[in-house]
Amino acid sequence: MAQKRTAPSAVEAIKQESKGLRGTLKAELAEPGAFTEAAHQLLKFHGAYEQFDRDTATARKKQGLEKEYSVMVRAKIPGGRVTAAQYLALDTLADTCGNGSLRVTTRQGIQYHGILKGDLKAAIAGINDSLLTTLGACGDVVRNVMSHPAPIADAKHRRLEEDARRISERFNWTSGAYHEIWLDGEPVDAGDDGLAQEDAIYGKLYLPRKFKIGIALPEDNSVDILTHDLGIIALFEGDELVGYNLALGGGLGQTHNREDTFPRLGTPLVFVGPDDLIRGVEAVVALQRDHGNRADRKRARLKYVLEDKGIPWVRRTLEEYFGGLLEDARPMPAFQVADHMGWQEQGDGRWYLGLPISSGRIQDTETVRLRTALRTVVKRFAVDVVLTPEQDIILSNVEPSDRTDIEDELRAHGVRLAEDIVTLDRWTLACPALPTCGLALTEAERVRDPMVAAIHTEMERHGIGAEAVSLRITGCPNGCARPPTAEIGLVGRMPGKYAVFVGGSFEGTRLNEKLQDKVPEADVPVLLGRLFGLFAEQREHGERFGDFCHRLGTQALADHLNAMAEAAE
Repeated sequence: MAQKRTAPSAVEAIKQESKGLRGTLKAELAEPGAFTEAAHQLLKFHGAYEQFDRDTATARKKQGLEKEYSVMVRAKIPGGRVTAAQYLALDTLADTCGNGSLRVTTRQGIQYHGILKGDLKAAIAGINDSLLTTLGACGDVVRNVMSHPAPIADAKHRRLEEDARRISERFNWTSGAYHEIWLDGEPVDAGDDGLAQEDAIYGKLYLPRKFKIGIALPEDNSVDILTHDLGIIALFEGDELVGYNLALGGGLGQTHNREDTFPRLGTPLVFVGPDDLIRGVEAVVALQRDHGNRADRKRARLKYVLEDKGIPWVRRTLEEYFGGLLEDARPMPAFQVADHMGWQEQGDGRWYLGLPISSGRIQDTETVRLRTALRTVVKRFAVDVVLTPEQDIILSNVEPSDRTDIEDELRAHGVRLAEDIVTLDRWTLACPALPTCGLALTEAERVRDPMVAAIHTEMERHGIGAEAVSLRITGCPNGCARPPTAEIGLVGRMPGKYAVFVGGSFEGTRLNEKLQDKVPEADVPVLLGRLFGLFAEQREHGERFGDFCHRLGTQALADHLNAMAEAAE
């Protein structure tokens, strides 16, 4: 058994010496070439990752050339709410600083890829000019706070939108470094040891790892609330807010061949009243800050504190940070996932349109001018935008008289509407993976559409083509597209091969299990087709595919697949 790491990780030392997350970032921005490792790590706190083009890296190395480095910049957008003016500003930056595309993330943010080092300051300043920010979009802090995507004009939905904004603002890191480096703010003396920049919430070392928060209603678990470090479930009686259940210790990332890393669903642990939400969140963040693993970053998330310390210890310690006794989590209705695609009424006389975006990539191609269409519609009709956890776009606050004109404008640019795509496509997520992600073991975004088409063909062959099945594809096991909760999860294992997981719940309340490992890309639809045949024959009335796979179990499913393979020989 490998010896447990006890010394602080290298990243902890970088934070310790960073003088409030400044490091040498300002100086290195003016220099050619890649960032140093220390600057690369600090850059994340400011909302950016340095990357290189993995498609060309090998060929360039053989030619004696440096890698083609660029930067991914992420805007932090609580609840995915973007005004029309903000969206148009973000769209402009895709040309002036990026590669001509925007990408909706699975955490309701916007990412830009392909930003050159010389354009990085302008990109971040441009996002700030739109009254959004990149501060804390990455790094060892509270990340973008997710919320329900439906722009429904009632007390429930508006309260959650406001809660997401309040939490996000409370947990912004406070060092003056961000404004000094990116917005030409006045320098603040950090002192020789940086103590003047110790953050009131995060301390000098910030958190051991990224910290994800979501807030949801039981009737709409679009945000996969149990997958967050802290999942907040709002409980109402009619339109009156009763309070919030806090679910601790969710997280989906793991490392292949390390059994001490694993996905975990959050545990609904305590209940707080309407006025104690921020106080409760502060207690959970402090718990992770002081007790998270700072030696092994692969085991640094809150879920491992719960696993290693146990629920009773976590409960007692949480009450110490909260400063009082906490009520047990209250009973909740069963979770549901709402479909936000297509035309829906907002409840205030206006409408919203849920528009499917494959892998969240907003760009113009030879056949579909999606980016131009969205820009035109937002500008012409002054509609606001919501980014969804499914990587889609909602056009909100639409006047009834504008509905037909908006549809016509979208279709004139070749844009698909919800009724134009198959049901499986509606419920499929994919991370960026290659060529930009340095962690990707194989493809995700670039195989999403052909994979969906091939799997849907198998579904149709067995008469279940209209079935709603959640499919999620990632290029590595870090879980960015949330594959562990999907009914079908495809996780990159090595180039061109995936681990296939089945049996998660559509509602996001159960993890799936590995069915087969290292399955070639071309064989994935065939394997699933055999399961679809069994599902069509043996499903119970109204049973979903994930529930069916869970009921039978992976061993019985594997036996079925082996029998079919032998029969085919």
